[in-house]
Parts: sequence; structure tokens; C-alpha cells
Amino acid sequence: MNSSSQLSEADKQKLFWASFLALTAAGVGFVFRVMIPTMWSDHFQITLADVGVLTGAALWPIAVTMILFSLLVDKIGYKTSMFFAFALQAFSVVLTIFAPDKNILWWACFCAGLGHGVVEAVINPLCASIYRHDKSKMLNILHASWPAGIVLGGLFYLLLVDPSQANTWAGTKWVFWFMLVPVIAYGAMFLMCHKFPVDERVEANVSMREMLKEFGGLGIFLASTFLVYELTSQLGLNDLVNSIGLGDNSKLIVCLGLGALCGFIGGFAVGSPGKILFFVLCLIMIPLATAELATDAWIQTLLQPLLGSTKAAWAIVLSAGIMMTLRFFAGVPLKVMSPPMLLLVSSIFSIVGLYALSSVAGMLLWGAFVLYAIGQTFYWPTMLGLVSEQFPKGGAMTLNTVSAMGLLTVGIFGFPFLGAVQDHYKTDAVKTEFPTQFEMVKSEDLKFMDTSNPEDPKEEPIYTENNFFGVRYATVNVPEFSKGVDLDPEQVKTLDGTLTSTSQDSLKVAATLPAVMAVAFLLIIIYFQLQGGYKPVVLTPEGNGDEDSSAS
Repeated sequence: MNSSSQLSEADKQKLFWASFLALTAAGVGFVFRVMIPTMWSDHFQITLADVGVLTGAALWPIAVTMILFSLLVDKIGYKTSMFFAFALQAFSVVLTIFAPDKNILWWACFCAGLGHGVVEAVINPLCASIYRHDKSKMLNILHASWPAGIVLGGLFYLLLVDPSQANTWAGTKWVFWFMLVPVIAYGAMFLMCHKFPVDERVEANVSMREMLKEFGGLGIFLASTFLVYELTSQLGLNDLVNSIGLGDNSKLIVCLGLGALCGFIGGFAVGSPGKILFFVLCLIMIPLATAELATDAWIQTLLQPLLGSTKAAWAIVLSAGIMMTLRFFAGVPLKVMSPPMLLLVSSIFSIVGLYALSSVAGMLLWGAFVLYAIGQTFYWPTMLGLVSEQFPKGGAMTLNTVSAMGLLTVGIFGFPFLGAVQDHYKTDAVKTEFPTQFEMVKSEDLKFMDTSNPEDPKEEPIYTENNFFGVRYATVNVPEFSKGVDLDPEQVKTLDGTLTSTSQDSLKVAATLPAVMAVAFLLIIIYFQLQGGYKPVVLTPEGNGDEDSSAS
């Protein structure tokens, strides 16, 4: 291991582009898995709920691995860690292609999630270590690789997969061989890298205990709460936790309690409550991750009635292409504004873009979509840059945890939030359009036979009431509602037209997320102004944090 100053420019370039390819490979795998859910359902004769478990197995391990591996990466070393990630991702691809059933497929997805988590746990502190005086800019460029993977995988799928085979697993699983190309490429590049930097924290003689002090009791509280929440779901313990009898939010209350206990014990052990600003940034990751990842994933579904399925798929590729391109030029706005200011400007673009998407039609939709894509471009990597510049003592732990918080909470809060919003508007539209039929379905508790799992058909209600963290909302199964009350073709057409507008209404509500972020970033800007302006913290060999007076 070497000091960053001992690495030549060529050494840094090889490490950087190897890291870039590693995250590109993860992006390619992600977009392939997003495009094949119904194929897995048909081929393996499983329900869409089972498919959700499979795709989730490739996502939730990312955040868990990022947090836990941050404690090990400095001991194991960057090179060994990346070969471990390479082995996991390559194995995952091969296992996916040859999986004979859903159980083996689950392990393939799980290995993909673990590999992705190790990649992120390594490349973020690696980039911050080799570009210590340009962290925000270089982390933005590094994370252009994620949308690059989405563009690469999306174009490959949309242009090269035979349309007649596009809806069958047997006809499309061969595309996963393509995913091996960036995996093998980054493995080969890391093999050619002979010099790796020491983490900035380690080189400055900042101990593990000092690193954990930056994280502190508050950081341990948040990390523990969300990790326990996610793991109880994955281990099938939801019913057990909810049976404790604390109301609709039993699970959340239990997880907050366990998180608080871990935070108190951990904070006492390291002798620090943690940095308040870091705690705030972790909280901001909740709406930020939802605004970027959850909204981006939902946008295809929300716009499909307006654009059609093919155009909506191209919209995702367009969004990723804009993000990829602009992140390469992140240094331009960062020359004239601080990371918090760039995040504020991004939030404003998102607000305008989402509000425009909620109200315009025709070709104007594409213009609104571009505004939205510009808004989300700089969120994630600039947050990483802000954390790495303000908390270098926290090393890999603070840098990776803020990212993991976003990944964990987007599944816990983000997707359910947008789903609840869409269900609310959909139910309200049905109630407004057909009030008499709606009341009949509700009062008589009409049911339908759910045959999505042929081996276990179930009778389900058309109308249900749900709870989202204390907020109640109703859901109506629209196709079964139409059948249950015998709507004629003209009435079904009218209802479909009404539901199209509800997709856009959902986007209007989603715009509240960047609005919350804009207020938070404005307050952070004011905080730094009161401290004399934004300045990155630079570690000295003695481990002290000094502000870089040359930074703007």
C-alpha cells in the first residue's frame, strides 16, 4: 500500500477506470434484472411476489455489505476486495444463466448484490483517497458509470434482443453473457494495477476508534434501525415483530427501539454521539434516494399510459444518458458553487421537472423529462463528495454509510411511498367516476380469485385498506373492479382515461421530496456561511482536520 502522493498519474488513471468499469458492470446487471420479471414468472412458474423476492435479493445485500465491509476494507486491502467482488459477480452471471429453479436463482441474485456492495464499499473510498483535493468532481465522474451501465445494458436489450423472443426467459437469458464483458474487463484492469493507495484516514494515523467517533451514537442508531428493519423482512420475521402489539407501526417502533439501544451502547463505547451534520445528511438521503432511485424506477410505469411501453423504456435510457454525460462535466458547476449549492440547484431542477411532468402532454413531456433527469444527475455522487470532504476521519465508514442509508430507505420508504400515492389517486379516481359501484364493492366486500400462483389460488378483496407508517389509504384492484361491477366497454375506456391522469398526479406529489431537500440544503448552505464559507477538511499526518483555505 502506498501514499497517494507516491502513485503516478498513470497508476491513478488505471485504478479510477477499473473502478468505473466495476460499477458499470453492476449497472448492466441491474437494468437486465429490471427488464425480465415477467419472464422469470412465466418460465419458473412462480408468482410476481416471488419475482419481487428475487430482484430484492440483488438489492438489499448492497447496503448491508457496504456498511459491514467498510469495517474490513482497510484490513483486507482494495485489490483483494475487488477480486472478491469480481468472483461474486462472475459467479452470479453464470448461475443466473444456468439456474434450474427459483431457489438457485435467488442465490445468483444474492451473489450479485453482495458483489455490488463490495464494489461500492471499495471504489468510493479508493476514489476519495487518490483524488483527495478533487473529491466531489471525481466521485461524480466515477458515478457516471452507473447510468453508463444502464445505457449500455438498455441499448443492448432494446436493439439486439429479438422482439419475438423478448418476453421469454429462454430467448433472452443469453444477454447475461454480455454482462460478463465489463466484469472481465474490470477484473483484468485491477490485475494490472500494482500500486494501491492507503486510505486517507489510515495515512493520517486516525484510529478505528476515531473513525467510529465521527459515526458516533447517532450514526449507529440510524444504521442499526434500518438494517434491523430490512433484515427482519428478509428473514421472514415481520409477523413475529408485528405481533408484539404496538399498533399498526409495531415493526417501526421495535426497530427504532433496537436502533436507539445500539446507538446508546455504541456511542458510549466509542465516546461520541457522532457528528450532527453527518446525521442530518443521512436523514436527507431518505428523500434523496426516493427522488432519484424510486421515482426513476416508477417513472416507466407512471408514463407508460402516456408514452406507451416502448417509449417509456427509451425514456429511462434517455434519463440515464443525460445523467452519465453531465456527471462527466460535474467539475464545471463545482468551480463556481460548493457541493451544498449544487445539491440545492439540483433540487430546484427536480421540482420543476416533476411538476412539469405532472401537467404537460405530447412532446412537452420529453422536455419535462429532461429537466427531471438534469435534477437527479448530481444528487448521489455530490452527497458522497460532501461527506468525504467534511468527514475524512470517518474514512470508508461515513462515506459508504451515507450511500447505504439511501439504498436501505428507498426500499423501506421510497417505493412503498410512491406506491401508496399512486394507489390513493387510483382509488380516488374510481370513487369519483363510479361512486355507486364503488360503495357497493366496499360495503359488500366483493372478492375475486387470485390465480397468479396456480398452485395456490386465493380469494382476495377488490377493495382493501392499508397503512403506510400511520397514514391510512385505500387500494382498488381496477381490472377486477371493472369485472365485478360489469362496466361496459365505454365505461372501461372512460376509467382508463381518468387513471392515465392519476399517473401524472402521482408525480406532482413526488415533487414534494426535492422540495424538502431544497429546504435542507439551503439551511446547510447558511450553516457553512456562518462558519466562514464552505471549506473541505484536510487531514494532516497527525490525524487533525484542517480546513483547506484554498477551497471555495
